[in-house]
Amino acid sequence: MRAARLIKLVLLLQSRPSMTAAELAAELEVSERTITRDALALSEAGVPVYADRGRAGGYRLVGGYRTRLTGLARGEAEALFLSGLPQALRDMGLADAASAARLKVSAALLPSLRDAPEAAGRRFHLDAPAWYQEPETPELLAPLAEAVWDDRPVRAGYRRGDREVERELQPYGLVLKAGVWYVCARAGTAYRTYRVDRFTRVVPGEERFERDPDFDLAAFWTERAAEFARSLLRAEVELRLTAAGARRLPYVTDRAAAEAALAAGADEDGRRRVVLAVESEEVAFSQLLGLGPEVEVLAPATLRERFAEAARAMAEVYG
Repeated sequence: MRAARLIKLVLLLQSRPSMTAAELAAELEVSERTITRDALALSEAGVPVYADRGRAGGYRLVGGYRTRLTGLARGEAEALFLSGLPQALRDMGLADAASAARLKVSAALLPSLRDAPEAAGRRFHLDAPAWYQEPETPELLAPLAEAVWDDRPVRAGYRRGDREVERELQPYGLVLKAGVWYVCARAGTAYRTYRVDRFTRVVPGEERFERDPDFDLAAFWTERAAEFARSLLRAEVELRLTAAGARRLPYVTDRAAAEAALAAGADEDGRRRVVLAVESEEVAFSQLLGLGPEVEVLAPATLRERFAEAARAMAEVYG
């Protein structure tokens, strides 16, 4: 642990003209006293760390000293490609690897380019979770991520409804969708998708599995996500929409289902009559209620009556 910290300290000083003890302590998440001891240890080891005294003082490397420890390890190189996902890196246990990789890249850059990582960080940030949701890190994400990186099979417990099942999986990749983690894995001869927060235990194997070179994680996820969205749409509702309601429909329900319904619909008395695929009457009620008077539910009768009851209740509230 200390050796890695000393290397990071040298790389920090190599990437900047000088840094105060407080700045170094903040970067390395240690005390200023620890920084003083580390700087002394580096000096004794032959690394020319010089301490400037006084209020404006700090630490710097003397004589253009440059370390040769800037070659990226495999884990650091892989983590560097995920550096735009800081929370995801922390969740998977890769934050230290990404930090070391960024430092090595910064140290290897020309002095005129060393502000490039900071400049990019000021201008771009990816916030993956959906609005109004506090993301939770699944307890077993880190060991699953390690198995994905190392191509190790896992024996896992998985919650399926109200029961737990045993699974032997070859985890091929992780996907973060709207703040929820999924693992795409091979189970037997088939590829399947599992929610990481439903795993109850994960035991990695000792041997590595041979990864299928033709497996494309992005293509697999796109196909399965579309299949999953279609599989949820098990019911239909018949609607009459105003022009404004037709424009807003794709924003309150499944976009593909809304676009298909509108394309197949027919004009009727200045409105658009459509048949919309929905997950259930309950979901349709919560989604379509947001359209207010821009939508009229024609069928099924149970859903139409529910909207009528809601309209009467709203009328009582607002007179």
